[in-house]
Amino acid sequence: MTIIETASPNFDERALPVTMIVLHYTGMVDAASALERLCDPAAKVSAHYLIDEDGTIHRLVAEDKRAWHAGAARWGRIEDVNSASIGIELVNPGHEFGYRDFPEAQIDALIGLVGDIKERYAITRGNVVGHSDIAPTRKQDPGELFPWHRLARLRLALPRPTRNLMDPMWSDAGFLIALERFGYDVKDKLAAVVAFQRRYRPELIDGEIDGECRSILLALLLPKPQGDD
Repeated sequence: MTIIETASPNFDERALPVTMIVLHYTGMVDAASALERLCDPAAKVSAHYLIDEDGTIHRLVAEDKRAWHAGAARWGRIEDVNSASIGIELVNPGHEFGYRDFPEAQIDALIGLVGDIKERYAITRGNVVGHSDIAPTRKQDPGELFPWHRLARLRLALPRPTRNLMDPMWSDAGFLIALERFGYDVKDKLAAVVAFQRRYRPELIDGEIDGECRSILLALLLPKPQGDD
């Protein structure tokens, strides 16, 4: 795995051990624009890595430093997500500039990088998340086109459960309690449900809590979620 050193000045010291990987899209017109912003001291944003659409990997911030990629975010009990995570940006125009599929070369490079990081820090599958998972009121990335199933098949992320699904018939309040237990910030109910659907049921993102959503969430809370075969 070849990595180009492209240093960003935008980092500080970690306050927590690394237990998470957060995936983003750049949401800018091209890689050059994204790199310029992530390395601009005035922008005050950065990530540990950026992966271009051709699979080129740039390291912007050393892993032992706290990059500024998550913003106001939360996952479970972790509120300083920047301190606890490695942030990876994927070059993609995003929903604002012409959201499109992520190329094979880019995902191949991502799989190698995530696999390496996950193994070195013993990160659990449930802590490989998208920006929208940790900041549901603000973010949509990496979005509904991101191929989570490719990571899941290699045990690099949680799968979308598909086997032996059963609707627990929770009330909406019960679903939100379960969703919070899983990791999501549920202060904004609609945003939390949309973020969950964007990740685990991207073909229908309507913000409605239904039997399929309940069944998927119940399966995810079990010790060994199965799916994405």
